Amino acid sequence: MLRILAAEGAEGFYTGPIAADIVRTVATAAGNPGVLAEMDLALYQVKERPASCASYRAFEVCGMGPPSSGALTVGQILGMLGGYDLAALGAENPDSWRLIGDASRLAFADRGRYMADSDFVPVPAEGLVDAEYLAVRGALLAGKVALTEVAAGKPEFDHAGPPPLWADDTSIEFPSTSHLSIVDQYGNVLSMTTTIENGFGSRLMSNGFLLNNELTDFSFRSHRDGVPIANRLEPGKRPRSSMAPTIVLRDGAPVLAIGSPGGSRIIGYVATAIVAWADWGLNIQQALALPHAVNRFGTYDLEAETAAAGLEGALVDMGYKVKIRDLNSGLHAIEIGETLKGGADPRREGIALGE
Repeated sequence: MLRILAAEGAEGFYTGPIAADIVRTVATAAGNPGVLAEMDLALYQVKERPASCASYRAFEVCGMGPPSSGALTVGQILGMLGGYDLAALGAENPDSWRLIGDASRLAFADRGRYMADSDFVPVPAEGLVDAEYLAVRGALLAGKVALTEVAAGKPEFDHAGPPPLWADDTSIEFPSTSHLSIVDQYGNVLSMTTTIENGFGSRLMSNGFLLNNELTDFSFRSHRDGVPIANRLEPGKRPRSSMAPTIVLRDGAPVLAIGSPGGSRIIGYVATAIVAWADWGLNIQQALALPHAVNRFGTYDLEAETAAAGLEGALVDMGYKVKIRDLNSGLHAIEIGETLKGGADPRREGIALGE
């Protein structure tokens, strides 16, 4: 029986000398001592949560749900694109990138409004990837130019009663993340993304490992114009991440394991690689090496010194602001069939290994 789960956290060092050393390291940090207590570590519990899945073409695209925004936002992007023939348009057509870019902007608008730790706030996890809702959102992409305005939609909430009123999020989200995909000899499939948030995390080391800096994945602003923000900082709350470890299934069987580092651009990297593999006929290594074009909040980031930079003129004519920059993803994927085919992002040091 196939069982897909998303688990957060790990256990094994939350009491005893290691915990005491972590607390001491935080309490004596130069310039900004923290107030972490051993009881905070002792009370921490691993959470095992069901995966969030969305349909795309003949596939089910599954990943980690709230408090990660990865699976829901990737699922939304793909779901909005489902009504458009990207295969016919092709990878070099600027209109393909208009569709992908504005689907991403719409998904990020929902992400900023609704996605947070569902233990603390109601999250419309099913409504956000509902096929009818995504068809309505996808219809907004039917024009020929960039959307002039993008706002969060109104998905159905999973709970009874009126939907809560949330303001848009203001989290920072630095990138410092790793990803790996594994298929073992027994057919078990793993897609795992891990992060300490910024480069070297909090810059504090205890017992040989770096302490994370994940608080910046929260919104430090609790309200906007008197309206609460779902992803606001609260005691005991898990921060919203952008990690998108993903397993793609066809007819109930896994056919692709994929993910990437890259801060909130992880979502665009993973979604576009799936489009390249599923729609444009690229093999998995070609899909990971495809030049990046990512749009989260309006400005189109195009990967410098690649063919993506050649889209600049067409995208500007469509009404986008464009920035050419380095886009350092670290995609790793395994295509699962009669044989296993691995791919590793050429932008980083990863490699594909196995027999």
